[in-house]
Amino acid sequence: MSQIAMELINVKKTIGKKEIIKGLSFTINKGEVFGFIGPNGAGKTTTIRMMVGLMGLTDGDVHILGNSIKTNFKEAAQEVGAIVENPEMYPFMTGWQNLMHYARMMPGISQERLKEVISLVGLENPIKEKVGKYSLGMRQRLGIAQALLHNPSILILDEPTNGLDPAGIREIRQYIRRLAEQENVAVIISSHLLSEIELMCDRIGIIKNGELVAIQSVNGGVDSDLETLNQQIKMEVTPLNQAIDLIKKHHNIDATTASNSLSFTSEKESIPLIIQTLVNHNISIYQIGISKSTLEDKFFDLIGENTIE
Repeated sequence: MSQIAMELINVKKTIGKKEIIKGLSFTINKGEVFGFIGPNGAGKTTTIRMMVGLMGLTDGDVHILGNSIKTNFKEAAQEVGAIVENPEMYPFMTGWQNLMHYARMMPGISQERLKEVISLVGLENPIKEKVGKYSLGMRQRLGIAQALLHNPSILILDEPTNGLDPAGIREIRQYIRRLAEQENVAVIISSHLLSEIELMCDRIGIIKNGELVAIQSVNGGVDSDLETLNQQIKMEVTPLNQAIDLIKKHHNIDATTASNSLSFTSEKESIPLIIQTLVNHNISIYQIGISKSTLEDKFFDLIGENTIE
């Protein structure tokens, strides 16, 4: 059974008379990568700030390994590490000196722990070089190492691949997956690169207007109304026009033609009935394909907007 790293319990935030966050409740497990996405102004940044105690809650609570950020803030906060966009480091110091500088601010961090996180993010070779010579991807990795120094249970990354080239994005993705799988860290990622979120995450939370619209499990299962989304079906059949007429007449579905095939959207449960209708009317079916919706497709189906924070 997965251990809950963080739990949001009916979290609300009101600024003035405007309710910004409207009762968010969900859990994030240890050892999973959780993507947090939504359109502009949805409340992602506000929620993240409340998660780590940088902004007060109007109502509700956040539990980190069972500790409330309201009543046990010190115990809760020490379990969290975070970086926001490009981590700020001292460019005239080496990577090792930067980490030593941050380690002095926190009790109990040994040189063995420094070496451990350096190895985890793959910076063994350049760690003695000045950070001013680092690529953006190397600075991101150093930032992750710094956030992991105190061995937190939860790592919060805001736009961890911002500004990286494809190779750098892939590197960061691999290190994030390694953190979750080898260190059993719960990683929370806020990003607007939906394709990367889909590759990186185990589950995805979609927020809109301060409310949680859905929780999407990347590896098949769906914990929300995402499972009711229609599927895109493509069929190679003959005669084509007769098949289109039958689908319209018996199932009230408008199919279109493309490359000698027909395509239409339908609920999964209706597909066997459609096939049965075509077979009963002597339509020859040569091939059937189901197009898997991408996270981007599902995002816009739910959000209905074209801007992401």
